[in-house]
Amino acid sequence: MHSVKRVKLGDKTEGYLKSCLEGNMTAVDGLTDSTEGVEMEDVPSQFYVEKHSWGGLRDIIHSSRKYSGMIANKAPHDFQFVQKNDESGPYSHRLYYLGMPYGSRENSLLYSEIPKKIRKGALLVLSWKQMLDHFQATPHQGAYSREEELLRERKRLGAFGITSYDYNTQTGLFLFQASNSLFYCQDGGNNGFIQSAPMKPVEIKTQCSGTRMDPKISPGEPNIIAFINNNDLWLANIKSGEERRLTFCHKGLDNVKEDPKSAGVATFVIQEEFDRFTGYWWSPLAVEDSDGGKTLHLLYEEVDETEVEIIHVPSPALEERKADAYRYPRTGSKNPQTTLKLAQIKTDKQGQIVSTQDKELVLPFTSLFPGTEYISRAGWTTDGKYGWAVLLDRSQRRLQLVLLPPALFIPVTDDPAQRQKNLEAVPVDVHPYIVYEETTDIWINVHDIFYPFVQTSEDEFSFIWVNESKTGFSHLYKNTSTLQPGCYQWSGNYEHTEGDFKCAIKEEVTLTSGEWEVLAKHGSKIWVNEASKLVYFQGTRDTPLEHHLYVVSYESPGDVVRLTKPGFSHSCSVSKDFDMFVSHYSSVSTPPCLHIYKLTGPEGDPLHMVPEFWASMMEAPGCPADYKSPEIFDFPGKSGFQLYGMVYKPHNLQPGKKHPTVLFVYGGPQVQLVNNSFKGMKYLRLNTLASLGYVVVVIDGRGSCQRGLKFEGALKNKMGQVEIEDQVEGLQYVSERFNFVYLSRVAIHGWSYGGFLSLMGLIQRPNVFKVAIAGAPVTVWMAYDTGYTERYMDTPDNNQQGYEEGSVALHVDKLPSEPNRLLILHGFLDENVHFFHTNFLVSQIIRAGKPYQLQVYPNERHSIRCPESGEHYEIMLLHFLQQYL
Repeated sequence: MHSVKRVKLGDKTEGYLKSCLEGNMTAVDGLTDSTEGVEMEDVPSQFYVEKHSWGGLRDIIHSSRKYSGMIANKAPHDFQFVQKNDESGPYSHRLYYLGMPYGSRENSLLYSEIPKKIRKGALLVLSWKQMLDHFQATPHQGAYSREEELLRERKRLGAFGITSYDYNTQTGLFLFQASNSLFYCQDGGNNGFIQSAPMKPVEIKTQCSGTRMDPKISPGEPNIIAFINNNDLWLANIKSGEERRLTFCHKGLDNVKEDPKSAGVATFVIQEEFDRFTGYWWSPLAVEDSDGGKTLHLLYEEVDETEVEIIHVPSPALEERKADAYRYPRTGSKNPQTTLKLAQIKTDKQGQIVSTQDKELVLPFTSLFPGTEYISRAGWTTDGKYGWAVLLDRSQRRLQLVLLPPALFIPVTDDPAQRQKNLEAVPVDVHPYIVYEETTDIWINVHDIFYPFVQTSEDEFSFIWVNESKTGFSHLYKNTSTLQPGCYQWSGNYEHTEGDFKCAIKEEVTLTSGEWEVLAKHGSKIWVNEASKLVYFQGTRDTPLEHHLYVVSYESPGDVVRLTKPGFSHSCSVSKDFDMFVSHYSSVSTPPCLHIYKLTGPEGDPLHMVPEFWASMMEAPGCPADYKSPEIFDFPGKSGFQLYGMVYKPHNLQPGKKHPTVLFVYGGPQVQLVNNSFKGMKYLRLNTLASLGYVVVVIDGRGSCQRGLKFEGALKNKMGQVEIEDQVEGLQYVSERFNFVYLSRVAIHGWSYGGFLSLMGLIQRPNVFKVAIAGAPVTVWMAYDTGYTERYMDTPDNNQQGYEEGSVALHVDKLPSEPNRLLILHGFLDENVHFFHTNFLVSQIIRAGKPYQLQVYPNERHSIRCPESGEHYEIMLLHFLQQYL
């Protein structure tokens, strides 16, 4: 690898960086120029891309984006299978989902009827039926509130309309957020299906000011819902219209500094880096009271961000010259302080709210669980007997799964004497249980797979879990922990000792194994059929390039049976009675389609049921006339790993001609670019580049996901130091295999981590990359957040060398001195990778006397959302390449 000159942080640069992070720009000495130049020969056999005017490029992009707009976001998602009880009717299930009907530009609630019988060999395409009558779900002109806009950023939502919903199986109640308000409608449930024509959803009126967010139905009393308003939890009764504030953490001030607390809301880092978008959880069951009323429990997270740094990002209202203030924990700085609390709600027999009570843990959270930094997941066991939480330490190398009995929470009071009485009332055998612990030397990837079984023995707790650190690959295990008895005098002076609350693992049964992954992150699910003792899951057992649905027995593990067809990558959802599943699938050459399958076979062998095609919900749309699918390849890397890549061949390939090449890169953790799924939506611009005569190469090197923890963990403490080596190896392989790749004319381009690596490529290998186009790059890791940066890089104090070598802004002396080799793009309102990163980089580049070009998008955040901005970015990319590559 090309050596990188290390710039010490010890003196002026550290002081300069610190002052920049605090918002004060000062001067620093220029850095020396020791860049290796690139000799550009005029090779007769090279292919020259036809140069278009800006307007001509705009026409090309218009045409390309028209197709992607036709198929993007159209596919149904968020499925809910509901079995029909009508024996005489023609349909077995009603399938609810979110989707974008033909001719519409926004997601809506839809449903389809699944017939009991089909004609063999016929293609039955189900109709998408509107649940809602002429309903406008998107606010006028897309005017989302600030909270909604930021949540859309965290969730990477591109579609408008209804983007999520809550559903109560018992009553058929749907609850959703739309048009800056909350709505509900009812269909199905124990009363049967009532809809035959679109219905008007009922708006839930409110006295609240501000946006109501994250609404959820109480499973134990479905007329009662909870929601977040101004960083506090509220309740509403949808029948009576009663509304009640449940928590009083937030003062409602405009001043972020003086209003640092919230209840039920996931913080920025928890949303962005841990994929948890809620901060409260209803207990699944209500306790029946003697007077005919019910007691409901709601577990929630309370957050205090007093010690978290405040940063300022320009406001979207640029004409007002305002800046938005955010709490942003920079790596090495203070994180929010968090705890779990319990809200207890009592209702009368009519379902009216009688009283609410706020409860706190018997001791401070940090006393019970010392060393915990993040509550990464939480919820309730199926029987409502325990709340549970997944806890991580700051290094993210130790995980604990804990159970919390509701009796461990006592009423909140300001009276010390009353608090002492409350503590004395807690039974001595009530305490938390740490039922599982996991440690690793690399890092723990938080996942969504936890299935608790209903307890059949008071002293045992069984659950299905995914562990990655045991073998280096994510796999399913069925664990049984012994709930160790304990005696704790909570009213005394409790002092934590090692081993408190830890439970022994009585049995751990391995359900899956091998050098492949069970998909567990980013909302992946499992479906457990307790009647047949089977677990359905998605994974990469056949190939790391394809996702498939599999089933395995958790009672007698052995055969892992694939249920989806090979040659495609699938995303599936299984029905509640395990007789059907829906698959949204595609390949590099086949656009997405969505089919429903019925599982049939001998009743005595449920593991080997055979999927039978039943009906289609969406057939693959036709490809654009100029679409040519990429070719996937693999090669042995010098690191010892087999690496995968894909190449888009130039459409106008000319024998003997060498074509300019664009290396499209991401290269960071949690992302896989190379797989056997259709690339014609998000990455249609790569096909556009190929249509103009460029070779486009994409390589998943070490650090990317779906290849195991050792592969991803190659970046541990050294982000930016290993990735370019794999990318250059891939380029070399492609040039040897395909004689049309011109290695003297290679561009590197990516966004976010890909923007960081684009800069790193030009810094480390200016002899390989003629130009770099870096979008929204992290340029100095000391300015990025705790949750992400410390997971991969540790803290700056523990890894000074890694932070120095991995921060591109400290190595601008290695950038080329020739003009037109570097283009930086960044959204000015970016509150994830702040514009500070580009600001600091550019100031360093100027001091080093190096050339650069900068394209700012004044109204964009980290993701480019405005169609005009997206179009401009793509034209800018094509124009820069045709002029300078």
